Amino acid sequence: MSSSVSPVEKALLRGKWPGIIQDVSVPVADLAQAVVEGRFRDALTSPNSRELFHIQSGNFNSPFDQTFDLTPRSSAGPVETELLRLTLAVACLHAFVQLNWTGPDLDVQPLDVISVESAEVTEESVNKKAISELAQGGEPAYHLTKVAAFLRLAQILLALPYDHCQSALWWRLRVAFIHQQVLDEPVAQPSVLLAALEPLKANLSTEPDLAGRLILEAGLLEHQLSQDRSAADLFVQAAKTTALEYELTGALGKRTKFQQFDLSQLVLLAESHLPDDDTTNLSKSMSIEEKDGGNLQEKQPNLPEDIALNDDTLLEQTEFTSSNPSATGSRLKHIDPSSQPPLHPVDQCILLAMCLNVKNTSPSHGLTNEQMSPYISRVISHPRNWSVHTMALLLRSRLESSRTRTVERSTLQLQALIDQMPTADSTLQERLIYFYSIPLPSKWELERELALRFLSLGVVRSALEIFERLEMWEEVVKCWVTLERPEKGISIVRDLLEGRKAEAEEIVLRGKITSAGRREIHDNAREAKLWCILGDLEPDKAVEHYERAWKISKGSSARAMRALGGYYFARAKFNEAITCLKRAVAINPLISRSWFILGCAAMRVEDWEEAKNAFARCVAIDEDDAESWNNLASMYLRIGTTSGKKVPDEADGTDEKSAEESSQSIPFSNKLLAFRALKQGLKFSYDNWRMWSNYMVVAMDVGELAESCRALGRVVEETSDKMGADSVDIDVLERLVAAVTRAPTNSEDEGAEGGEVVHNPNEGRGLLGSVSRLFERILLPRISSPRVFRAYARLLTWEGRWEEAVKTYLDSYRSGVAGAMQKGETDVERWREAVREVEEIVDVLRNFGPRVKGSKWQLQGRSIVRTFIGRTRDFEDEPEWARLIQIQEELSQKEEDE
Repeated sequence: MSSSVSPVEKALLRGKWPGIIQDVSVPVADLAQAVVEGRFRDALTSPNSRELFHIQSGNFNSPFDQTFDLTPRSSAGPVETELLRLTLAVACLHAFVQLNWTGPDLDVQPLDVISVESAEVTEESVNKKAISELAQGGEPAYHLTKVAAFLRLAQILLALPYDHCQSALWWRLRVAFIHQQVLDEPVAQPSVLLAALEPLKANLSTEPDLAGRLILEAGLLEHQLSQDRSAADLFVQAAKTTALEYELTGALGKRTKFQQFDLSQLVLLAESHLPDDDTTNLSKSMSIEEKDGGNLQEKQPNLPEDIALNDDTLLEQTEFTSSNPSATGSRLKHIDPSSQPPLHPVDQCILLAMCLNVKNTSPSHGLTNEQMSPYISRVISHPRNWSVHTMALLLRSRLESSRTRTVERSTLQLQALIDQMPTADSTLQERLIYFYSIPLPSKWELERELALRFLSLGVVRSALEIFERLEMWEEVVKCWVTLERPEKGISIVRDLLEGRKAEAEEIVLRGKITSAGRREIHDNAREAKLWCILGDLEPDKAVEHYERAWKISKGSSARAMRALGGYYFARAKFNEAITCLKRAVAINPLISRSWFILGCAAMRVEDWEEAKNAFARCVAIDEDDAESWNNLASMYLRIGTTSGKKVPDEADGTDEKSAEESSQSIPFSNKLLAFRALKQGLKFSYDNWRMWSNYMVVAMDVGELAESCRALGRVVEETSDKMGADSVDIDVLERLVAAVTRAPTNSEDEGAEGGEVVHNPNEGRGLLGSVSRLFERILLPRISSPRVFRAYARLLTWEGRWEEAVKTYLDSYRSGVAGAMQKGETDVERWREAVREVEEIVDVLRNFGPRVKGSKWQLQGRSIVRTFIGRTRDFEDEPEWARLIQIQEELSQKEEDE
């Protein structure tokens, strides 16, 4: 493959025509210029295009990739032939995107490009055939997709070998990105798709705008496939490539109209270093704040409408009163937060992508929204491109949908974005130039999002109308279930399957011809989906419906096997569930839930290796799935064991005592893997006390005592209100104290002479701080338990804090059996246990009392014994009574002697 990217290829990638391009034939250059300028009809109906899309045999019944010759009949060289194919592939892809994403309406149809001499072949039949071929990995394509033949033609052209046009690899990435959004669920892509782009990245290293966009678009595909860690790395790499400087910091400002004092507000400072140009029609020097009254649309009619908030409390946007960020040492301290410089559109796309990644890698709570808002505000403040600004407004609408003061603006903004699509308020070239660098949803996805917004607000009827217009039958059924009319949903699905209800395209295809018989559904994937929906609605016949869906799809419906596997799992038929779920994940391995249920089913039949692999795939797809991390740790503790006893890490919260019973048979490497899995899972489930309990035990086993100490504290914090003293794992606590106290008491004994002593954080003085904080900040304020007090007293004794140790031992005595004994007690065994406690506390006073300056330990000990004797005179006949009298006399004698 050629190592350089030609000027025509760069023009197609940038969406801008640079002027005169040398060393390219005039016809190809004219075609490329027409594509760049958005004149797709001129390009796709040109003589070169008709030559390329010549039907081989005149028969259009074969699949698309077998229908066309795709070999130009002219005597063009290999370079121009490849460039011609690439240009027409780009024209097809752009035409498809224009009609289904950006608008406005398209002036060319597939049959204007494909010459078919048959009255039976219509635009609708061609579209239906293309949609059927676009199904992938058992996932059907959306059946109301328009001009799907253009996307199919782009796929076929770009699948051809390219030895001279290196940018064809990039366009394959773009086609894959668009194709994923047409399918019901994302489908895994071959790893070579991204790996093949590395040489292209190297060749574009001198052109940071193109290199940055390439890396960004690769990250967007990874984001779409839920590979959030890879996506995050690529987004950061894209920012470095374009030399974008950004910093999330704080600056003084106000957010409400009645705020009297300036508070630190979160702000994103950013500065572009890419060379600017005149590629957009939008203002580059004026921000929204600088425009009169904020009425941006009157001065710039080609901008998407930005709905005003009009709230009685909140300001339209944060008003910054400080000209410098709050953080000291800021790299961007020269930027005024209230008047930041405009960003290059590529850098705006990168910031929006980073904003998406904040959402995907953070828990779903208010902090996430606060982190995302500055990214979006930074882009909205300086509109540079129609599509980029549309994406920014859409993201803001999503963020504001969960707040009562902004939910109205959120819904109105989403409706405004949908309404603007068919209008011609901006040029097609402007809409497409940065389209592939942002995850802008299709028209039907935007309307679906609006319907879901209505559904969340309780406006079910409005949502139902939208779903019915979009023919999204699964959502229609959910609406009827919400309206407590599930029978209506069943009726709709049966009518569709039996031909009593026709979808829009079927009505067009049949025209005025009606038939009483069952209509034929040409798209097997879509028919299989309808049978799956019916199976969800009719549990009594679910198996029959799912199996029929599997048969109709000819073994390609991942959904049918997912649903059947879940059905069997719910009814404890685990072997059947495993069989079905294995088929499902083999077809589409990107559905995390399928892997999770497969892992749980394998766990039930004690196939630990299979379960481990399944949960490992779960966390690879969805890194913040804490339950899968927990179960993965459980499987590591199962594999290689000789004991059949349960370990503590299953999701059902099994008692952790069995872990110690089988710990000897668990390989240490497996324990270490389990420890790491739990540590990762706890990042996403910080309040799950069962996971903390499992983590505590495993950390103790692998020698990570500091982590075990932290885990014990979290367990007590989460459960002490309900469980009291039972929330403390006394065995773990005593092992922690023992790990500290078995070390030498003097720090000088632990290290070499001279030089600083380095303490192991998991023993001795290195662990002392963690254990002390555990007692002082968590356990003692919440728990009153004799064993906890005694453990703390042993720690104080090791430290030589005698007075505090004695006091803690006394607290242990008072909270124990002896301290709680009252007159009238009749339980002899309980009394004998109390006697032992009296003996222990007296021994403590004898040993440590003399070490406490000014202590009257004899008097204190005699008082304890005398009080206990006075309360338990009913036990005078017991042998231990004499021992109490003896202790009392010894203390009295000792006091007299001193």
